[in-house]
Amino acid sequence: MKKLILVNGTMGVGKSTVCRELLKILTPGVYLDGDWCWNMNPFVVSEENKAMVEGNITYLLKSYLRNSGYEYVVFCWVMHQEEIFEQILSPLRECEFELHKFSLVCTEKALRKRIMADVETGARTADVLERSIPRLALYRNMDTMKIDVSEISARQAAEKIAGIIRNSGGIE
Repeated sequence: MKKLILVNGTMGVGKSTVCRELLKILTPGVYLDGDWCWNMNPFVVSEENKAMVEGNITYLLKSYLRNSGYEYVVFCWVMHQEEIFEQILSPLRECEFELHKFSLVCTEKALRKRIMADVETGARTADVLERSIPRLALYRNMDTMKIDVSEISARQAAEKIAGIIRNSGGIE
């Protein structure tokens, strides 16, 4: 059965990097980052754009889940509320899949270090720090499997996730 792997976490925690590593381990697979669907200029968060982005994400996920060439569908995004999971999953109910939900968590110190490294390379702006840190606590209370990435590499986090998926029957 197909496996849908949802990976969330606050900005800068390492979701994209972990998912790129996960795609190397879980094959045949595909990977979608929700941020790709927000890559617009100017960046405008409006109800119309939110609906469009969610529609695009669910369309792509549904297409990947229906494609016979892939066993693993990996999706990451800043899903900091259970309602966001439901908005993503609800249109996929007609597809058959095993669901796995993971939250990447870390200490505030580790998050600061990661984001500042991204700021130094120009990958992020410093204002992300003020938005990201307050969200850390939100992920600890979500209905997900927690992976603490404070002191492990993206590859190690991906290996943990892959091991859990291989040894589990999923959710739902």
